[in-house]
Amino acid sequence: MKRYLFFATQIYSLAVLRPLQEAIHARGDSAAWFLHGVGESNLLPGEKLLRHVNEVRAYDPAAVFVPTNWVPDFFPGVKVEVFHGLANDATGKKGHYRIRGLFDLYCTHAEEGTRIFTDLARRYGTFHVAETGWPKVDPLFRNGDEDIGRYRLAGNRPVVLYASTFSPSLTSAPRLLETVKRLSRQGEWHWLVTMHPKQEPSLVTRYRALEGPNLQFIEASEDLLPVLRAADVMLCDTSSIALEFMLLDKPVVTFRTRVPGPHVIDVTEQGDLPAAMSHALSRPAELMAASRRYIDNLHPYRDGNSSSRVLQATDEFIREHARRLKAKPLNLWRKLQIRRWMRYYRL
Repeated sequence: MKRYLFFATQIYSLAVLRPLQEAIHARGDSAAWFLHGVGESNLLPGEKLLRHVNEVRAYDPAAVFVPTNWVPDFFPGVKVEVFHGLANDATGKKGHYRIRGLFDLYCTHAEEGTRIFTDLARRYGTFHVAETGWPKVDPLFRNGDEDIGRYRLAGNRPVVLYASTFSPSLTSAPRLLETVKRLSRQGEWHWLVTMHPKQEPSLVTRYRALEGPNLQFIEASEDLLPVLRAADVMLCDTSSIALEFMLLDKPVVTFRTRVPGPHVIDVTEQGDLPAAMSHALSRPAELMAASRRYIDNLHPYRDGNSSSRVLQATDEFIREHARRLKAKPLNLWRKLQIRRWMRYYRL
């Protein structure tokens, strides 16, 4: 039995890693979690938790899977970056291609990212690259419409999902609060609203208070995949969740996005939102074709098997490539930071 570890430092990491856990268990192997900054209560019954570094060392995983940009070097096993979203530098996520000298294997999502990371791998020689697709979206491509009923409580009315990022320079949430309140009370559409886990808490509270007959607030800790399936259109800003929504071949309206283009309907004035939403709900052919082209460049896989490919790539890396890598840079300052965060100073 092979053993694998999930290192989660953000609540959104759980949804990225759980499809991998399912694939690991399907192979008859073992998976465990180490949480840093994420409450234990967020784990599901039956999920194995390791609370201390000594437990991780005793567990001795073959690989550690990480959606975020750092991992303790003192954990056993090869370190595998699977990323926490589909966004990259071109889609407004700066630093996507920054090499921090911590990972052995990067599991990329599509041809462009694979090419860039492969070029970097040739330059550095300290890591390997495999194109696998993104584990988080595997469940999107399985039958699961039975779980969307609780989000479609509005009869035949269209369902709008509003999701916003948290960065002060990118988020639309402070600006759109009153607009969402007004439009939801008009009752033309049923609203589903969720905020990024890092969103300012008082703002989250204000959006939560909008709940009513025409609006449901979705907590960040909830499984958002049924929410994505339930919605007919998304209102967003520069959040990577819009890219996940587009994988379902659904239209997106953005408010002052940093990445405008023909794949979305971008609005700069709040008064123009109702017309833009109605137009998007008609699924105009030009918009939908541009959306498909755009998302295909970011994630062409639609088979729900990206998790299996990540595991296969990890096995192949351990078998064929790990011993061929150059030694990583010392990174003493970064490693000291990590040890301070983890409160672990043993050799």
